[in-house]
Amino acid sequence: MMTKNVNCLLISVLMMISMISFGQKAFIDCSAAFLDNKIVVDEYTTKGKCVLPVTAIGKLTVCTADLSPTESKAKDKISFRIAIRDKNTKTLVMFSDEVFSQINIEDVLKKCSKGDQIVLLTIDSQYALPHNEIQVL
Repeated sequence: MMTKNVNCLLISVLMMISMISFGQKAFIDCSAAFLDNKIVVDEYTTKGKCVLPVTAIGKLTVCTADLSPTESKAKDKISFRIAIRDKNTKTLVMFSDEVFSQINIEDVLKKCSKGDQIVLLTIDSQYALPHNEIQVL
């Protein structure tokens, strides 16, 4: 009887440890939006802003990033979805059911008005994307 209790306790402890380690895998890799391999955010800090003119052109990607004070380099593309937040109602609408690794920004901007926001959604929780809203000017 005592051995059975010890075994149950050991199994419970091992399950808790494995659950804790699964929880720590979320948002471990930094990522950012890039337009033609140039980072969209003006500074990768809590004060950073993402803005694009409605006339912007190029390939929009979300990539893991090498970040330094002097430059930010795109590394590996990651999958993402796109939604658009309406400037007037703040309603969030999916741009498409598709999952993207890159898209021509012109295709997205065709559905935007000045003042809207393009919202980028990562598919995998391992990627942190703190600057996921792009203001359309």
